[in-house]
Amino acid sequence: MEPRVLLDTWLDTAPLRPSTRIEYQREVTRWLTWCETQHPPINPYACGIEDIAAWAGTLLTDQLDGRPFDGPDALAHVAEHHRAAALTHDRRITAITQYYEACKNRGAIRLAPDLTMLRSGVDRDAGTPRRLTPMERTVFLICIGMWGPDRARHYRRDRLIAYLLLEGLRPAEVARVDMRHLYDLQNGTWEVRAPDYEYEAVGKKHVLEPVTVAALIEYLPYRIKPADDVHTLITVQGGGPLDSGYPNLIVRQIAALHPLLAQRTPPVTADTIAHTGYWDTPASG
Repeated sequence: MEPRVLLDTWLDTAPLRPSTRIEYQREVTRWLTWCETQHPPINPYACGIEDIAAWAGTLLTDQLDGRPFDGPDALAHVAEHHRAAALTHDRRITAITQYYEACKNRGAIRLAPDLTMLRSGVDRDAGTPRRLTPMERTVFLICIGMWGPDRARHYRRDRLIAYLLLEGLRPAEVARVDMRHLYDLQNGTWEVRAPDYEYEAVGKKHVLEPVTVAALIEYLPYRIKPADDVHTLITVQGGGPLDSGYPNLIVRQIAALHPLLAQRTPPVTADTIAHTGYWDTPASG
């Protein structure tokens, strides 16, 4: 299917709010037009992350203040000095990410590019995010159930990430949960721990809720074989560990399945889910 036709087909059926659909149409069209005007033209179905970065950089010329758009330092500069532009850039990368997920789901490409490294991350809430209301939490659980093989190749991994966040693990902890500290207690419950960044301490113990246990058991046979010396529970293509920014990305995509969450202000982020939890905690005192 021709890339622009696929874009229209996807947006005609995607469960997106109208403003998001307009934004995605605009940003992906910009990307496809840029591909067509290169010499030689770039095939959007056979491009690399470096091509997407080159295009994104052309839209940040003023905010880069003369710097090349060549990596995390450039993104950090934009995030620090031009927060609004960084927010727009992150939404732009989300639009391209979702477009390529649609391309993959429709068989136009085999794998969607991982664009996590092109995000500045400033769209995460400052301070403690506002928790989901009980109704919003119920809707989010429904959206997790809707996230199946028609949405993503590694949907079991994505579901488990969402459930681990509901256990109260922060996004970076989800990325660090260690297979060596994953314990089946043989009574229907499991314990997990997320080591610290230097892997010198095993971290707080979490006794998983039954729905998370079910997601874990479903995921384990499909866990991507880890590379040497990789012990994280969640692995990505090539056997590497999960980038700590991915939980935020996948939560935003799952939340976009329902208008109640897609239109929420502040937006639903991985930190929002981690602060929400499965259950309401009664007020003390």
